[in-house]
Parts: sequence; structure tokens; C-alpha cells
Amino acid sequence: MSNIPQYVCGVIPPHILTRVAERTDDAAQDDARATLEHMRELATGRARTLIEGPAAAAPDTTRKRRNVYDARHQHRLPGKLAMSEHKPRSADVEVNEAYDGSGATYDFFAQLFGRRSIDGNGMRLDSTVHYGTRFENAMWNGRQMVYGDGDGRIFNRFTASLDVIGHELTHGVTQFSTALGYSGQTGALNEHLSDAFGIMVKQYKHDLSASESDWLIGAELFGPGVNGKGVRSMAAPGTAYDDPVLGRDPQPSHMRDYVDTVEDNGGVHINSGILNHGFYRAAMAIGGKTWHVLGKIWYVALTERLKPEADFADFARATTDIAGELYGNGGEVQRIIAGAWSDVGLKVPLFACTSTVHTPNRRRRQPVAAAIGNGTKWRQRPNR
Repeated sequence: MSNIPQYVCGVIPPHILTRVAERTDDAAQDDARATLEHMRELATGRARTLIEGPAAAAPDTTRKRRNVYDARHQHRLPGKLAMSEHKPRSADVEVNEAYDGSGATYDFFAQLFGRRSIDGNGMRLDSTVHYGTRFENAMWNGRQMVYGDGDGRIFNRFTASLDVIGHELTHGVTQFSTALGYSGQTGALNEHLSDAFGIMVKQYKHDLSASESDWLIGAELFGPGVNGKGVRSMAAPGTAYDDPVLGRDPQPSHMRDYVDTVEDNGGVHINSGILNHGFYRAAMAIGGKTWHVLGKIWYVALTERLKPEADFADFARATTDIAGELYGNGGEVQRIIAGAWSDVGLKVPLFACTSTVHTPNRRRRQPVAAAIGNGTKWRQRPNR
């Protein structure tokens, strides 16, 4: 694990916290500034977070293993053990949500793709709740999950959103499988993969089809004082929130609006909206349960095809190629995916396809998912 690049990935991007710090003049300002500074220190290795003991214990590939710790509002990891596979359920809702969310994410990857935990080798899933005082983020720190409580006004507790838990743990999957970078287009791709699998974890847990999903990341995170539906919208990037304090969601949905910035590692939480929208369009056009078709394709791309420096074009090409391999070159699935990428400004040459691609706005007689037969579980291919 020491040779694998580790990035501190938080679900609340810097531009949101910066707005809170700039546009409020009370405790919310102090909380946002403290969270921003601590995230920067974590990213540069300068944080005064104390890590007690080793990382997760030696792998046990035969069963699910979860530990949830309580930091008791300190910056000390992992904290006091509050719940595990061998301890009864806690009276603390955040302990239970962290435990259940990591379990749902484990089950998603294990049952659909045969993956044994985040690292593929039975890694124990450690989580710490009540980190810091009104800490306003949830993050994967390269070895475990960490959750703040929020301030109760702008941000609710960070364990409340299953797709956020799935998102952050997918950063661990990416870390161990592809070691994808975390800046520019590569970093935005990293964020997209976490959003895509995060939303699928939620859909899978609640048995939601593409048309039944809200396609929101972090719908439970904003407090009552915020005018917003969630942190990000995959269906309509740029519309997740429009608030006097937070401002307007800056995510683009097309390459023509790609944001060039030095902030947020080159806009990794902003430009991911382009890939998110392509994923949404493909899912709606295919229909049915997203994990049946796109989940398989995205998982192969993540675990077998991407290089650490992959960009948007690399990913579009990889997913289109994999669609042809799994469902037929020139077939409807491949054409839909190529068309979805074209719709967001990523042209993928498809020599076998000359017909019009279906989009979510066109009426279909039958979802592709129903036509290709996808009700069975898919076994993970061995990593190359």
C-alpha cells in the first residue's frame, strides 16, 4: 500500500467552502475556514491529525469486515471503537449510518463484480465519525473514511448520504486498481468515477432504475438554510444549488464550457459534471437498472483499461470499446455510449455505426437493458 498514491478526497469541494467562508460572518464562517485549512493541511501532509496504530489489519478475504470509530471531536484517527461486526448496534445514528453505508458499498462491489472489498483483497473498512468540531466534509484519506458532523445549518451530518459514502469509498477502489491521478482532466475523471459508482450504490441498495433515480449526489447534506437539491446533479450539472451564500452550481455539462482553473486541483469537482452528464444520458437511453450494463462497462474501464494519467478522451474511448466487446461492435449499447459522449462534446470514432443514436429525450419501445438480458450477476474478470 505504501507504493500506491494516496489522495485526500472530500465530497464538499473547496469552492463551496470558500463561498461559505466569504459570505457569512458568524460561526459558519469559522467552521468553513477551519475545514478548508484542515483539508489543505491533510492534502499537503501538514495536518496535525494523529494516527494511532496500523492501518487495516491483515486481509481476510472470506467475509465483510467493518469498524466504526468515534473521534470524539478530536483530530485523532481512528478514535475509539464504537461498532464492528462483533459489537451490537450503536445508539449513535452516525455510527450506524457509517457502518451500514460501508456495508452497502462492500456488497455492491462484491455481489456485482466479485470484488473483495476496496482493495480487492479483503481490506477492512474503517470509518471514523464525529471528526473535529463541526467539521464540514466527508473524505477518503487513503486508508479509511472520515466524517464530520457539519454545523446543522448549512451542512447536515455527513453520514446521511449513501451515495456520498459510496463515492468516497470508490476513491479507494480507484486508488488500489488504477492509481488514477487527481488533477486536471485526470482528477475530474477520478471524481466522475466516484460519482458514477456512488449513485449506483444508492440505486442498487434501493433497487431503483435509471428513470426512478434522483441522480443527485449528496441530496441529504445541505441544511435547512440552503437553497439546493444536492451537492451535484448528474442529470443537470449546474442546477444542483443556487443559493445566496453558496452561489450557483458551477458544473458544466458540455466540453465547450470546460472550466480552466488552478483551484481545486484544476477543477476536479467542477469539470466532472461533463462525464457525469454523459453517464446519465447513456443510462437513460439504455434504461433499466444502471449497474446491469453501464456498471459492467465502467468497472472494466476502471480496473483494467485506465492508465494513471488517463483523460476524458481516453475514458470515452475505453468505455466505447468495452461496450463493443461486451455487447457487440456497432451494437446498440456501443452506439448509445458513443452518442452520449458526443452529446457532451467528446467525439468517439465509431466506424461500425452509421445510424442515429437514441437519447433520453427520444421515445423507445423497449429499454436496451431488457433486450439484452441482464438480470444475472456478473463475475469480475481477473485484473491484468
